[in-house]
Amino acid sequence: MASDQHSNTPALQHSQGAIALQEAVRRVLACGLRANSEDELLSEVAATIREVSGADACDILLRDNADGLVLRASTAAPEYNNRVKLGKGVGLCGKVLLSGSAQYLRKGAEKEKNFARYPGIDDQFTEAMAAVPMKAVGDTLGVIVLRKCEAWSFTAADKKALAQIAEAAAACFSAFRKGYEAGTRTNRLGALSEVSKTISTSPYVEEILQLLVNLTAQQFNYTVCTVRLLDEAHHELVLRATQAPARAYQRKRAIKLGESIAGKAIALNRPIIVPDVQIEEDYIGHDLAVEQGLRSMICVPLTLQDRAVGVLSCYTSEVRDFPPDEIKALETLAKQAAVSIEHAKLQVRTTLMQEMHHRVKNNLQQIASLLRLQQRQSHYKTLEEAISDCLGRILAIAAVHDLLSREDLDHVDLRSIADSLVQHQQHSLILPDKHVRFDVRGDHVRLNMTQATQVALVLNELIQNAVEHGFHEETEGDIHVNVEERDGEVSLWVSNNGDRLPDEFELSKHSHLGLQIVDSLSRGLGGRFKIADILGWTVTEVKFARTFGE
Repeated sequence: MASDQHSNTPALQHSQGAIALQEAVRRVLACGLRANSEDELLSEVAATIREVSGADACDILLRDNADGLVLRASTAAPEYNNRVKLGKGVGLCGKVLLSGSAQYLRKGAEKEKNFARYPGIDDQFTEAMAAVPMKAVGDTLGVIVLRKCEAWSFTAADKKALAQIAEAAAACFSAFRKGYEAGTRTNRLGALSEVSKTISTSPYVEEILQLLVNLTAQQFNYTVCTVRLLDEAHHELVLRATQAPARAYQRKRAIKLGESIAGKAIALNRPIIVPDVQIEEDYIGHDLAVEQGLRSMICVPLTLQDRAVGVLSCYTSEVRDFPPDEIKALETLAKQAAVSIEHAKLQVRTTLMQEMHHRVKNNLQQIASLLRLQQRQSHYKTLEEAISDCLGRILAIAAVHDLLSREDLDHVDLRSIADSLVQHQQHSLILPDKHVRFDVRGDHVRLNMTQATQVALVLNELIQNAVEHGFHEETEGDIHVNVEERDGEVSLWVSNNGDRLPDEFELSKHSHLGLQIVDSLSRGLGGRFKIADILGWTVTEVKFARTFGE
């Protein structure tokens, strides 16, 4: 037809015959020498094929594990690389993949019943289209799609040239992948040895975890590595280490076992792979994944004698597979890390036992200081009242030691301290004619021994103050304890809706011993203390910076 003859463009537009074909194949193969990754290689191949063929656009779709296709390179819509998928047999490309035979549409491509649209291409009119299989050693790796916005009469020479170019692209990609895997296999063995040797030499849990994520990311070329440890009491995985520079990533919240992919890895006690976290429905944190450019992920449980203690999560910046030898290396590394963590904990326990007499001595000195301060007060009506106050302060310190023996060695959860103190107050301070309800809520903030002891005393005084002064007249009401951490600053509120503060109340003039202790300890924490009437509630607030040392 005249229109076909008028718009016919040869597959090799710059020159003719065997010389032009050889040059096109050479250029495609040369892409493999410059590329540093699969995505970079495929993008260069697509651009080269588009240029030598005279097409308006070139897409490369590769086979996935389910015999579907994934868009890996596009000259027209590169922003959709690794994000567009076609199911098995879907569209012209799906049929080409299954049959292994090329398909050519000279004109009216969009009217063809098997023409499949996908995002980013819909607004670009396609009149002619070629879908050519990428074959390597008898295996079809994917499909190369060429598009033109005008009719294209494919001659026999054009079809032969495109087939050979597609074979060259398949050979180039296959050789690149095998070379990468062969090289990284050797690197993984070295990386495994290096990381295992380093983490086994550290006696500190936090240092082991930080070394683990830093070295694993460096040696295995991951974009982000994280370690979450299992908090069995709350059925949560708590972020304990990451080498990600983004502060938003470092502040990721604890996640429940049942709501996360990492939790699934622990439940099944095996690695879980996510091909692309940006589009995975079950992944928590799509926005952050897009922001940080995270794509494929593998979660490997840290196990000790088949008991999971945490999970190592590794992310790549491109969609890719995790070969069996890489998975095996990570599993071995995870087991070594779990052993090192347990060994470090045993060492810390030994050290804590040796230092316990020192801690007890310091706490006894603190109690003595509180007793001397209490001795100077004359407001107590009876000896029993004075002893009761003293007992409450001693029990607050005892609560920290009790939790220390049950929690993570030298760190205690502030919420757990609050729960323990509330239970004590309910049993010892609430009179039978009073009906006071307690509610402890907020973040799980872990404090070291020194801060935990000081904060326990602060909490004890605030709760006791709320009970004694908030419900002196009122017989029923609520006491709320709230814990929050933002950017390393801890906020602690104790509020009650009982007796209201006097209108003329000033902390500097009207505070009693308990509030004086709170004010003094708050300043000792490097923080600040406030008390105010807010919407009918008496609200006490203590803010301080969380420290990580002992």
